[in-house]
Amino acid sequence: MNNATQPISSESEQAPKRPQPTFVNAGIDALLMQFGQKLDPCMPGFLASIRAAIIAELGEVVYEVVPSYASLLVYYEPRAVRTYDLEQALDTIAENTPWLCSPWSADAEAPGKLVEVPVYYYEESDSAAENDMAKICEISGLTRDEVIAIHSGRDYQVYALGFAPGFAYLGALDERIQLPRLANPRKGIAAGSVGIAEGQTAVYPQESPGGWNILGFSPFVWFNPEGSAEAASTAKKTLPLTPVQVGDRIRFKPMSKTEYEKARLQYEAEQGGSA
Repeated sequence: MNNATQPISSESEQAPKRPQPTFVNAGIDALLMQFGQKLDPCMPGFLASIRAAIIAELGEVVYEVVPSYASLLVYYEPRAVRTYDLEQALDTIAENTPWLCSPWSADAEAPGKLVEVPVYYYEESDSAAENDMAKICEISGLTRDEVIAIHSGRDYQVYALGFAPGFAYLGALDERIQLPRLANPRKGIAAGSVGIAEGQTAVYPQESPGGWNILGFSPFVWFNPEGSAEAASTAKKTLPLTPVQVGDRIRFKPMSKTEYEKARLQYEAEQGGSA
C-alpha cells in the first residue's frame, strides 16, 4: 500500500500545532497512523523521528514503517501483539517524540539531513524539449532570475517518496511560482528534469510520463538500482537505493550553463544515453 501520491492540502507559513494521531486498520498486518491532512514543513521531521523510535522500541513486533505526507503505515506481526496494545504503544511513542518545528530552517539541529542538489535553470531560449521556463515567467509575471531566486531560495522538506523509484515530493513551493499540472501530461520527461506543480517541486529520477512544469535540469542521482550490488561486491556497507528519505531537506544550488553542459553529457553517458 502506498498513499504517498495522494494529494493533501497545502500548509500555511505559520507553524501548526502539535498533531495527535488517529488509527485506521489497513489490513490484517498493517495499521495506518494518521496525523491530519495538512502538508506542512514540520511534519516530515516529526514522522521520521517517530519512525525511528518505533523501529528501535517495537522492532520485535513491527517489521516495517512507511512514511507519507502526514501518516505512517505500520506493518506488524499480528500473532505477536494485539492491535489495541500496538495502538497504545504507538500513541505513547508519538506523545514522547519532540515536536521540533522550524520551517525552512538551515539549522544543523533541524530533523533530517541537508542535501544540496545542483540545478541548471533553463533559459527561455534553451532547446530542451521540456523547457517551460518561458511559460512559468509569463504566468507568474516574474523574470527568469526572479524565478531562480525564489525556487532556490529556501530549503525543501522531503514529504514522500513515490510515483517512481527515487521520486521525492518536495515542499512547500513559494506561492509566487505555483502552477497547476499540465492539462495534457507529456508522454516522456527526461531524467533529471526539475519540475514544479501546485505546491510542490521534484526531480524526475528516470525518464517517465508526467505533467509537471519543467524549469531546469539536475545531474543529481535520485535512484541507483546498482548501489546495493556494487557495495556488496566490494564488501562495503550496503548503500540505500535512494540518497534521501522522508524528513530530509533539499537545497537547490544553481549551476552555470557551462557546468550544465558538462554535467549533462556525463549524466547521459552514465545513464546509458536514456536521459
